[in-house]
Amino acid sequence: MSDADAAPNPSVLSHISIGTGDFERATRFYDAVLATLGCRRIMEHPGAVAYGRAYPEFWVQIPIDGKPASVGNGTHFGFFASSKSEVDAFHAAGVAAGATDDGKPGPRVEYGAPYYGCFLRDPDGHKIEAAFWDLDMAKKLGMA
Repeated sequence: MSDADAAPNPSVLSHISIGTGDFERATRFYDAVLATLGCRRIMEHPGAVAYGRAYPEFWVQIPIDGKPASVGNGTHFGFFASSKSEVDAFHAAGVAAGATDDGKPGPRVEYGAPYYGCFLRDPDGHKIEAAFWDLDMAKKLGMA
């Protein structure tokens, strides 16, 4: 198949990377929480692990420049969940693995009726989210 024949990728992002100050702790954490969403380690390099379902979408790594990792103010990373129960499991696994609760699982009226999600702060302080979007409800509401 040539590049011209390739189907467009449904996502705007190829991947994202976050830095960590404690690589072993961070990878243990993401091994636990991302497994609840059907994700696994796809690739590994010294000081870097890529997670995904089919390809490397989310990297956790020691910063390449050798400087301390830092958290972006106003930045968060949202992961797709296939159901409300996956959101619940993500939150529970995250808290059990050392995250800080930053928004318990549930609907958020301000995000629309089809939304159900949760927010955590990972052990490095990064804000992460698991979100389920009820496509059937969105269609009934004329949102999809």
